[in-house]
Amino acid sequence: MSANAAVLNMPGSLTGSVARVHPVVLFNICDSYIRRNEGQERVIGTLLGSIGENGIEVKNSYAVPHNESQGQVAVDIEFHRTMFELHHRVNPKEVIVGWYSTGDGVGSIDALIQDFYGRDCANPLHLTVDTQMVDETLSIKAYLSNTVTLGDKPLATAFHQIQVDTRMAEADRIGVQMLKERNTETLPSDIDGLQVSVKRLQGMLGEVTEYVDAVLEEKAPANKTIGRYLMDTLAAVPRLGEEQFVKLFNDSVQDVLLVMYLANMTKTQLMLADKLSTNAVAQYY
Repeated sequence: MSANAAVLNMPGSLTGSVARVHPVVLFNICDSYIRRNEGQERVIGTLLGSIGENGIEVKNSYAVPHNESQGQVAVDIEFHRTMFELHHRVNPKEVIVGWYSTGDGVGSIDALIQDFYGRDCANPLHLTVDTQMVDETLSIKAYLSNTVTLGDKPLATAFHQIQVDTRMAEADRIGVQMLKERNTETLPSDIDGLQVSVKRLQGMLGEVTEYVDAVLEEKAPANKTIGRYLMDTLAAVPRLGEEQFVKLFNDSVQDVLLVMYLANMTKTQLMLADKLSTNAVAQYY
């Protein structure tokens, strides 16, 4: 090889990184997509959060106006700076960790936006959310990037997909599930949400039972990690007899009924007081 020959440097993989996305970020992204300008194909925005040894935690986001045309992109820098300053006053610990875009996958123009956000953080996270649900699912993907160089000259930006963790509470999970459904007319009530949770729990218990039976019958290989998870889960469940469980359940139901009774009574008194006040004012005039 010639001594003057340039060396092509290819970036390594970043599979060890994890992006933990809070539910409010998904809600913000979907909301910004619904409110986008007419004729705009996608929206982009800034991701806020923190970077630690265990990965990138995305806690908040806001949309940023932009314009794409003929392979070029223009971002409203002043709006971006103003919004970050306002967020930083409320949450000083949250910093810019990357940016998001609606759609599935990475495009050629994304390298320009990645370079723009590279001025605010060392290696910005690129989060994509498929709001059109091409595969009938809300696909969420995360990428980190490296620069491909030829000698000392940068050639291109290579995106590497990393793991996305969207762990959330049950209430948040129900909300995200509602976003995935195209024909949603009303929000579910508490009873509907409880019913969905119970059905999901029954399904998971069924899968666990089938797996344990298959292991006992030597139809499936045993997994020590899964066994430890099952042992910890069973150990966390309080050991109650049938009579104790029935009493605990009935006491909880009575507490709920008492709260509902007091709430309805308060509502009735407020309505009655408002009506008496209205009649008194009418008689005065």
